[in-house]
Amino acid sequence: MNKKILVGIMIVFTSIFLISCKGILDGLKELPSVTDSEKEEKDDPPVSGTAGNNNTGSSRLDNNGTNGTDNDVTTTPAPRADVDNLFGDHGGNSNDTATDEEKRALFDSKLNTIMQYIDTYFYDEVDDNVIYDAMLHAALASLGDPYSTYYSPEEFDMLMESASGTYSGIGATVSQNIETGKVTIVKPFIDSPAMKAGVLPGDEIYKVEGMPIEGMDLNEVVSYLKGPEGTKVNVTFIRDEEEIDITITRAKIVVQFVSSRMLEDNIGYIMVSEFEETTAEQFSQAIDDLMAQGMKGLIVDLRDNPGGLVNAVVDMLSRITPKGSLLVYTEDKYGYKDNEYSMTEDQLSVPLVVLMNGNSASASEIFAGAVQDLGVGKIIGTQSFGKGIVQSVIPIMQDISGIKVTSSKYFTPKGVCIHGVGITPDVVVELDEDLKKTLIEMRDHDNQIDAARELVKSME
Repeated sequence: MNKKILVGIMIVFTSIFLISCKGILDGLKELPSVTDSEKEEKDDPPVSGTAGNNNTGSSRLDNNGTNGTDNDVTTTPAPRADVDNLFGDHGGNSNDTATDEEKRALFDSKLNTIMQYIDTYFYDEVDDNVIYDAMLHAALASLGDPYSTYYSPEEFDMLMESASGTYSGIGATVSQNIETGKVTIVKPFIDSPAMKAGVLPGDEIYKVEGMPIEGMDLNEVVSYLKGPEGTKVNVTFIRDEEEIDITITRAKIVVQFVSSRMLEDNIGYIMVSEFEETTAEQFSQAIDDLMAQGMKGLIVDLRDNPGGLVNAVVDMLSRITPKGSLLVYTEDKYGYKDNEYSMTEDQLSVPLVVLMNGNSASASEIFAGAVQDLGVGKIIGTQSFGKGIVQSVIPIMQDISGIKVTSSKYFTPKGVCIHGVGITPDVVVELDEDLKKTLIEMRDHDNQIDAARELVKSME
């Protein structure tokens, strides 16, 4: 081919390419954008709770009402604001070498750009506050720690409400397996809506109002179970590998965290369901009442107790251990240690046995670990859960939301961290198989309590 002709063809193609690029860029300049002033007009007060779309699948429905193909898809070029980022040098450091201040500036810039894209191109109205709320939940979830979470103002209010011992819901203790994510009923409270509806210990929550809970954290599941008094919630459970639908009418729940009675041979029995704000006072009163009845030994039942507040368990241990005893200490990532000591003159003058099982966790293990290490009693039952880390609940005062974040490990008085291991009882006693689906309070007999009573008698 003639060399001059070839050069001419190349020039023509180059001109066409440049003209096309200019047309694209000019078109991008005309795309709508959202100014800061327009953005401010849209801002609403913070929205409580999280929101999401429950629709799944990747099919797209076009205007003609049929499932679309690639030929039906139309695309819109990116707004002009990002053209420089696509064709030019960023002019900044990479994330590997950037300072914290530069990383924050880049994040703010990207967030602003993404929010403008959403406002410009998303087909429906958008509540920015819902997006921000979801981002905060995701920030804590990204830590990979099942115990660290963000609470919206509504969720934080429910958390504080639960700690006080009064709330509206189904009335049950639930737990989540950190490996499988499955949420199960530890136990329904006596005379609670859950118990009256037929919910049993060990029932796995599969759906709430027809919505699968897979992928939800425990706090989100609990938020769906709670609700105004008198309202109904439909829950699908898995029991013995079968799905069971149960409708539960929510009610006001006033939790009595401590119950007590006198067993044969004047052996006192105290069951503690959780360590919350009122638990220590209820525990101390129960000991006083049993002592007044001539108690000669004490069983403290921590089975199925998921834990609670550190200050509550410290106050309870202070009631039964010598003053000045180290009860537990925590250590954070900076090596800072915080020691907790027994602070009262009160001591238990009778033999003590603590009963626990695989659902005894966190503050329950602090209690059992101190009793075991200090030699003030014996532990009976089965290996405990093994949660040896502490969470700090921190309110965010701007809108009374909050976070719960794992802040330290805890250690028994002898310096043992039981996280992932649990506490090994001095005497191992498995619960009879036929009792595992029956609430502790409803059992005609309990072989573990019987064994605990015999152990107390041997210590007199």
